[in-house]
Amino acid sequence: MIVRRVSVLALSAFVLAACSATAQNPPSGAHSVRIFQQGDQRCIVSDGTPNHDMGRFPNRGNPHRFRSQRLRYCFDANPRRNSTPFYGAPVVAVALNGVPVRPGTADWYDASSPRGHSRDRSSGWNLEGMGNARRLGMDHHNAHVDRRGLYHYHGVPVGLVDQSASSHIGYAADGFELHYVGAKAKSSYRLKPGTRSSAPGGRHDGRFVQDWQYVAGSGTLDECNGGMLDGKYVYFATDTYPFYPRCHWGRVGRDFRRP
Repeated sequence: MIVRRVSVLALSAFVLAACSATAQNPPSGAHSVRIFQQGDQRCIVSDGTPNHDMGRFPNRGNPHRFRSQRLRYCFDANPRRNSTPFYGAPVVAVALNGVPVRPGTADWYDASSPRGHSRDRSSGWNLEGMGNARRLGMDHHNAHVDRRGLYHYHGVPVGLVDQSASSHIGYAADGFELHYVGAKAKSSYRLKPGTRSSAPGGRHDGRFVQDWQYVAGSGTLDECNGGMLDGKYVYFATDTYPFYPRCHWGRVGRDFRRP
């Protein structure tokens, strides 16, 4: 059994989300996932339904309703590291239960919007998912649904971790394994000191991606939240930012690049 040590930030998000969204079970007969290898590719095909309970959607922070999906994510079965990382994959990984991992958001600070954020990027301040867990209607598994009803993780997948017999919980978009080992893997991202240089103002508290900076050597993981485990390179899910890899050292599968 894996012992999880949750950070103050992640724990706060967990508690707030749990209060805002009552748990519900997936639809009866749901949860279908298949993992197989096809040539030099490994694929995970699913209906997008988790193998654990989920929060109730819609909820106060999320107006969308869960819908099962037709999902297919294929990636290199034998990934290789490149010299420079790739940034920009909307889906950074897929869990072994077939649920996609999308830690980022498409929302930006917008003082003119009733909600305080919109798809307008002009402010330069991108909402960080786990830093706005209650506002975005996350459930107690650090996940929620988007406009098309797709359930996806922003933080550590609590239900999946609780059911897992090992630290392996998924695959990243480039094919390297994704693991969760709790405090044994420490992110190298830190909050910037001082206050924001423009609106929304205030101190760097983690509500926006731009509040964070990579400080090499401050943790055990690299800029893509990766490191060595049992002699091989893997990525890690962590209890603090960036929660998942936000970049990839290998070739990112095209299924992960779709908007």
